Amino acid sequence: MKPIIVINFKTYKQGKNAIKLAKVTEKIDKKIIVGVQAGDVCEIAKKTKLKVYAQHVDYFKPGRHTGYVLPEAVKADGAKGTFLNHSEHKLKFRVLKKTIKRCRKIGLKTLIFASSLKEAKKIQRLEPDYLVIEPPELVAGKVSVSKSKPELIQEIAKKLKVKFLIGAGIKSREDIKIAMKLGASGIAISSAITKAKNPGQKLRELFG
Repeated sequence: MKPIIVINFKTYKQGKNAIKLAKVTEKIDKKIIVGVQAGDVCEIAKKTKLKVYAQHVDYFKPGRHTGYVLPEAVKADGAKGTFLNHSEHKLKFRVLKKTIKRCRKIGLKTLIFASSLKEAKKIQRLEPDYLVIEPPELVAGKVSVSKSKPELIQEIAKKLKVKFLIGAGIKSREDIKIAMKLGASGIAISSAITKAKNPGQKLRELFG
C-alpha cells in the first residue's frame, strides 16, 4: 500500500519560496497533501495540482471576526482541506469539535493532529478525514517516532478504530517503512523537506 503523504510547510516557506517548493513536490507526486499558510493557499492551488490544505481555520461564520481565518475563505482560494490542532497550534476540544463541524458543512476536509493515543481516541469520535499522531517532544527532532517509539505505533494500530498517519522526526525511507509496517496508513513530515538544501533530491530519496 502506498503511504498517504503530508508535508507541512509550517512557516519555513512563504510566497515565491512556498510556490517553488510546491512545484518541486508536485513533480514527485500530485497526490501529496501540502499544508501551507492561508496567504499561500490561492497561488499554490492555482499553480499546482497538489492537494492544498490551510494550516488552520477558525469556526466563526462570516461577520465581525477581524484577524481570524474562515473555512469559506480558504475554500474559495482553492484549499481542499485544513489542518487543525497541531502541537504548535493546539485547540480546546470544544473548539475543535465546532471547527470540524463548520468545515464539514461547507465541504472542507479536516486533517487533525493528536499528541497521544489518549487524545487520538477522543478525536476519532469527531470523524475527521485524516488523523495524524505526533508525539510533541519529537516534533522537529533528530530522532523519528518510528525509531524511538515503534511500540507506540503498534499500540495505536491495535487500539484505534480508524486509519491513522504518524509524524514527528520522520526523515528517511526507513522511517516510513517502519511506520507503515507497524500499522500507519501514511506519514506527516516537515523540516526534513522544508529545511533541506535540495528539497527535490530529498523528496526523491524519500518518495521517488
